[in-house]
Amino acid sequence: MTTTTTAAATGTAQHPLTGRTALVTGGTSGIGRATAARLADLGAHVLITGRDAGRGEAAVAAIRARGGEADFVRADLRDAASARTVAQQALQLGGGHVDVLVNSAGVFPFGPTADTDEETFAQVYDLNVKVPYFLVAELAPGMAERGEGAIINVTTMVASFGMAGMALYGSSKAALTLLTKAWAAEFGPSGVRINAVSPGPTRTEGTAAMGEALDQLASQGPAGRPGEADEVAAAIAYLASPQASFVHGAVLPVDGGRIAV
Repeated sequence: MTTTTTAAATGTAQHPLTGRTALVTGGTSGIGRATAARLADLGAHVLITGRDAGRGEAAVAAIRARGGEADFVRADLRDAASARTVAQQALQLGGGHVDVLVNSAGVFPFGPTADTDEETFAQVYDLNVKVPYFLVAELAPGMAERGEGAIINVTTMVASFGMAGMALYGSSKAALTLLTKAWAAEFGPSGVRINAVSPGPTRTEGTAAMGEALDQLASQGPAGRPGEADEVAAAIAYLASPQASFVHGAVLPVDGGRIAV
């Protein structure tokens, strides 16, 4: 007689991240907030970082109202020191372990290269490259010691091709794309899976100011429309879950097919 154990009986299929701690930077809005909600639905204790305490507490309250577990870590991520502080706070809140790291916080100014001042250049590279680098430096070794973990970096489709006005933003995310692959080679043999999601035009609070320009940009892809934050979050949640157990160093486009044409 064959006995079948159903997912409903074990709960593992519905909540594959139970007992895991997930740190989501930039989790108070947009893709980060949608990702935090997704990971909490999968059973993770989600730690959300952001600068705005009001938005942070609102994001946490929404997760808790759905039966999830979440906490807010107020942080202005801008350098190695702030990254180390957030990592230590996350480890304390997570009971000594962070099992999933989502580097979602980012800044995306557009404009001509000749109009970019040094301060803006530094701000973009500090948040988009330096902060993820030192968060990984703080948290990936612990994952490696435990023999498991998942890190997902949020990049962009313009890290893959040239577009006028996107030199600064695109190049910073191209650096993060290369780091994804280098970290996969470095930490993958110890059981840490490091991948990236590359969104295309996506409707968020941050892109609302683009207006019709967002639709025009999205119209160039096969999907013909902007994505929603939850669609990107679904891809991130997949890479964070055991379903992606054999996926290392991948960059998953979630861009409506834009880089395919």
